[in-house]
Amino acid sequence: MMAAHRAIPGLMERLPHVRGRYDAMADLGKMTWFRVGGPAEVLFTPADAEDLAAFLKNRPSDVPLNVVGLGSNMLVRDGGVPGVVVHLGKAFSTITTDGLTVRCGAGAVDATVAMSARDASIAGLEFLTGIPGTIGGALRMNAGAYGREIKDVFVSATALDAHGNIQKITKADMGFTYRHVNIPEDWIFIGGELLGEKGDRHEITSRIRQIRSERELSQPIQARTGGSTFANPPGVKAWALIDAAGFRGKSVGGAQVSEKHTNFLINTGTATAQDLETLGENIRARVKADANIALTWEIRRIGLDKDAPGALTGGAKP
Repeated sequence: MMAAHRAIPGLMERLPHVRGRYDAMADLGKMTWFRVGGPAEVLFTPADAEDLAAFLKNRPSDVPLNVVGLGSNMLVRDGGVPGVVVHLGKAFSTITTDGLTVRCGAGAVDATVAMSARDASIAGLEFLTGIPGTIGGALRMNAGAYGREIKDVFVSATALDAHGNIQKITKADMGFTYRHVNIPEDWIFIGGELLGEKGDRHEITSRIRQIRSERELSQPIQARTGGSTFANPPGVKAWALIDAAGFRGKSVGGAQVSEKHTNFLINTGTATAQDLETLGENIRARVKADANIALTWEIRRIGLDKDAPGALTGGAKP
């Protein structure tokens, strides 16, 4: 959870010169799948990895940073995000294949990586079709779906540390566990190498179609949602705990627990970030009381509540 920071006077003038783009009070809500939340005090879209490295090397040390990709597994609070939010855009979306290795930028969409592997007859990456996000986010949380995780296909990754230095990361460095890696939170992944296996393109296509079909049947993918809300506790499914606690279809304001899959929260059209987070916390409290199990948020929540000291103005309206 992000610490409460006040807006920084004259922030834009204090930031280093970059080749990319700075946008003040940028609407983050429209960048997230929930379509809620306040603005970024400054949104920085780097021109490339070198531009991002130079920014990190020269930025004022008191400026907080957050990173966003596709905005699929993220909740931006209504008071916005003080400091700089880094958006890894098109420059970080490259995908190439070499034999059975797939090299991709952190901004590459997971499903697009799966399709690129398919085009090269590389099997084993089909599960990425079921993960709504980018490779950077998938690396950061050891994302997984349909029986596989990033750790199963990981070869190496590249990140920039807080001072802009390039860090080469091995599998041992990652320290993979369920939905977690041991890489410092202030390192920014900029790319990774994944390894598949030789496969038949038609069979790979069939598996991708199967995953898409299963997602459409079991998940509210057409709704304003953020993907799985909570990580599965050991030996039990989060959705089953939520269902047993009586939350299927329950709502707070414009936020609702999906009728189709109870581990998904939905913005029905009028939700605020506070509605969504309050509903999630209500679920956590009830499951803890009923089953003595503490659900852990899988959705990343950033920024300040609207009434918090230093909250920004001009946030996105639901």
